[in-house]
Amino acid sequence: MTFEQLRIFLAVAEHLHFTRAAEELYITQPAVSAAVQSLEKEYGVKLFHRVGRHVEISEAGKLLEVEAQKILDRVMLAERGLRELNSLQRGEIRIGSSLAVGNYWLPTKLSRFKRDYPGIAVKCILANAEEIGDGTASGLFDIGLVTGELKPALTSVLQQQTVGSDRLQIVVGESHPWYSRPKVSVAELTQTAWIMRESGSGTQQVFERALQSWGVDLTQLEITLVLSTSEMVKSVVEDGVGAAAVSEIMLKKELKLGTLRAVQVIGQENHLLTSLEIVQPMLKLHHRERFQSRAAIAFETMLSSNALVSAHFA
Repeated sequence: MTFEQLRIFLAVAEHLHFTRAAEELYITQPAVSAAVQSLEKEYGVKLFHRVGRHVEISEAGKLLEVEAQKILDRVMLAERGLRELNSLQRGEIRIGSSLAVGNYWLPTKLSRFKRDYPGIAVKCILANAEEIGDGTASGLFDIGLVTGELKPALTSVLQQQTVGSDRLQIVVGESHPWYSRPKVSVAELTQTAWIMRESGSGTQQVFERALQSWGVDLTQLEITLVLSTSEMVKSVVEDGVGAAAVSEIMLKKELKLGTLRAVQVIGQENHLLTSLEIVQPMLKLHHRERFQSRAAIAFETMLSSNALVSAHFA
């Protein structure tokens, strides 16, 4: 059984037509028939039934189709790794990013990387932090980018590095009573409605931990809406419904236009009144054991060098 025979067999299985399979593979129709017949003779099975002018796949053919696809998928992965050894002229990176990072922080990094490595294809999927962590652990992504903290179950599977940081801002719309107040006390947080992200959101996890450290029980808050994106949260708060904790990198336009206003929370530390901040790290994730392509390593190196420069000038 050769790889070429498997490729020919899969083409026939896809089209259920010998001539179309030959056209797709740029070989002759007799060559296609000979490859299939050779497999059938070698293993004493019938892979296809010729019913009149139609071709139907047999039970043995269905079994081989599944296994042949697995084999060729593995070959493709091996070929991909070998091609990428060629001075990063070709290759692919699969990146998973949490929503705020992907929409506001990542684009400039992607643009720089594409300028340096124009032959590397970059595929980026946006989801919440929990989904990105799980996807990086399962091999769906070569690199994951999230804010907040990695859930404990994944710390032994994923390597994490801080490549930046972001603040959460408590924001309200123009019609909210806090809009004209630059500061509110921790005790007042229970006196307004709140718009929250879903539990799998890194932003939500960081906000909940901050509330806990301030002595605020989440069950004491009036949670009006739970939404799946921070863009939705911003829009609802702009319309005057409650307050929300939103990533600072997402708020530049709204704060400049005045459609949202950031409110500073004042609490007590060491018997002194002080402004309380919510800082969340931006984390780069990759699997501890899975193969890292040269393209993925180059992208990670770029992010790490940016993080060092930012720390130097901070």
